[in-house]
Amino acid sequence: MKPTDIKDPEYFHKVVDCQYACPAHTPVPEYIRLIAARRYTDAYMVNWESNVFPGILGRTCDRPCEPACRRVRVEEQPVAICRLKRVAADNRGDISGRLPIIPSQKNGKRIALIGAGPASLTVARGLAPLGYELDLYDNQFAGGGMMRSQIPAFRLPIEVLDEEVNYILDMGINSVFNIEVDSLKQILAKDYDAVFVGTGAPRGKGLNLPGLEDAMDNVFLGIDWLSSVAFEHTKSIGKRVLVLGGGNTAMDCCRTSRRLGGEDVRVVVRSPYEDMKASPWEKEDAQHEGIPIYNNHVPKEFVVEDGRLKGMRFEKVEAEYDEAGNRSLVPTGEDPVFMPADDVLMAIGQENAFPWVERDLGIDFDKWDMPVIDSTTFQSTNERVFFGGDAAFGPENIITAVAHGHQAAVSIDLFCRGENVTERPLPGVRLSGQKMGVHEWRYDNAVEMDKRYLVPLAPLDKTLADRKMEVELGFDVDTGFKEAERCLNCDVQTVFEELRCIECDACVDICPTDCITFTANGSEEDLRGRLSAPAGNLAQDLYISADLPTMRVMVKDENVCLHCGLCAERCPTTAWDMQKFLYTVTKAQMES
Repeated sequence: MKPTDIKDPEYFHKVVDCQYACPAHTPVPEYIRLIAARRYTDAYMVNWESNVFPGILGRTCDRPCEPACRRVRVEEQPVAICRLKRVAADNRGDISGRLPIIPSQKNGKRIALIGAGPASLTVARGLAPLGYELDLYDNQFAGGGMMRSQIPAFRLPIEVLDEEVNYILDMGINSVFNIEVDSLKQILAKDYDAVFVGTGAPRGKGLNLPGLEDAMDNVFLGIDWLSSVAFEHTKSIGKRVLVLGGGNTAMDCCRTSRRLGGEDVRVVVRSPYEDMKASPWEKEDAQHEGIPIYNNHVPKEFVVEDGRLKGMRFEKVEAEYDEAGNRSLVPTGEDPVFMPADDVLMAIGQENAFPWVERDLGIDFDKWDMPVIDSTTFQSTNERVFFGGDAAFGPENIITAVAHGHQAAVSIDLFCRGENVTERPLPGVRLSGQKMGVHEWRYDNAVEMDKRYLVPLAPLDKTLADRKMEVELGFDVDTGFKEAERCLNCDVQTVFEELRCIECDACVDICPTDCITFTANGSEEDLRGRLSAPAGNLAQDLYISADLPTMRVMVKDENVCLHCGLCAERCPTTAWDMQKFLYTVTKAQMES
C-alpha cells in the first residue's frame, strides 16, 4: 500500500467518527473539551458556527454522532454528545458581541428564501454577513418552520426556539410572515438573483381504509394535528386515542395526546418494535409516560356505529426476512384485533408537495414528483433556484437541513459572483501539537471506565398536566463536566514521523488495543490479515508509513486506536506525536 497522505483534509476527518457522522460536521470533541474547561460560551460558539441551533438541537437532534462515538469501544453507551450541546447552550454568556457583523452597505444581490425552517435560516446565516439582501417568506406568523409547528413545547420550549431563530432574523433579514407563496413564477418575476426553497415536507400521509369517510371527524393527520396544537387551535382530544405509525412524529402525537386529555393512548405499528423509525429514546420517553406500543398490527378498517367512530380493527402479522434482509409482513391467521378509540391520529409519514412550483420554469422533476437537485451544490436544473432540507430529497431531520443550508449558501454565493458552483472552497483544517512537556499533553488522555450519566426529568405528574412544561431538565454543570470527561478526544491524532523511528517496537508493546503493527508492506487485504488485532472494519482506513530502514512499514488500524497517547509517551525518539485536528466545514464566508 502507498503511504497515507495525512495532508488530505478528509483523512483525519474520517477518523473523528462523531464529527464525520454529523451532517453539519460539528467539531464535537473540541466543544466537549471546552465544556470540561467550563468555557460554555466558547463551546456554544463552536456549535453555532456549524449547527446554528445549539439550544434547539441539544434537545431535539436525531444524534447521528452518538452511534459513531468511540466510547462504545470501551463500554456500552456513547458520550451524551447531544445533551452536552445543551449544557453549552444553557450555561453560555451573552453572545451578541460574537455574532457576525452585518454590513450596512449591501452587495447589490437579492435572494428570496421560501420557508423559514432550519435550511432557509442557515442559508440566511451564511449570506447575510456577506452583504446579501434577503427576503424570507413563510406561511406561519414567526420563523422556525416545522421546528415551531411539529416539535411539542415539552421537548422544545418556545423561548429557546425564538431566541436562536431570532439570532438570524435580527441579521437584517426582511421577514414576510403569514404569507403563503403559491407561485414560484411570481417570485422569480421579482428579479431575485437566486431563490432558495426550504419548505420542508409539509404533507402528511393518510390511510384510505374502509369506514374512513364516516369517521373523518375524528381522524387527523399527525403533522396537521401537531400544528393545530402548537398554534393553540386544538386544546383537547378524546380519552381513547390510537396513534398509527412508528416514527418520531407518532411519538410526539401520543405524548401530546396524554397532555390534552387522552387517558388510554396507544401507538399501533405494523412493523416489529426494533424496526420502528422512531429514535430509541423517543420510544423510551413515550413508554415512560405510560403509553403502550402495539407492534405487528396492520390497520384494516375504522369501526363506526350510529355515525360515530368506535375504534379500529387490526390484522396481526409477523415479520419474515429473506437472505438480502428484505422484510415482508405475513398474517398470523389470528382473529382481527379491535381497539376502541374516540380519535385516531395518522402519523405514518410525510411527503413533499410542490403544487406552487410551475412546471414551465425549467425545473425538472423525477418520477416521485421531486425536483432534480445536484447533491453537492443543491442547485436545480433552473440555475437560479436552489433547494435544501426536506424539500430537496425528502424528510430527514434538523441537522441535515442545516448541512444543506450551509452548502446551498456556498453555491448561491458562488453563483451570484459568477463562479462555478461545482468548484467548492476547501474546508478549514488545522493540525496543532499538544505537547506541554516530553510526556505531558494539553488534554486529558486517560481512558477510564465511566458509565453514561442520566439526564434528569421533571416529575411525571406535573409534565402530563402541562403540555408546555419541559420534560428533560438537562445536566447541571457538575454532571455536564463528568459526562464531558467521558470523551476520548478522538480528534487528537497520532502522527507518525518515519525519520525519527528506530523500530524499537516500544509503541507496539505499550498499546492497550494492539492497533500498531510493524510488518512488511502488502496489499490492504493482505495487511489486514497480518495485523496484531483483527482489522475487519473496512470503513476505517489503515495508517501506513513510508518504508523504514528494515523495509518494514508501520501500520495502525484507525478503527482500533483509542487515541490514548501512550505510544507517544513511550516513544524514546518522539517519532509519535499527538496533534489536535480541527476540521471546519466549508461555509459561504470562506474564500474559494
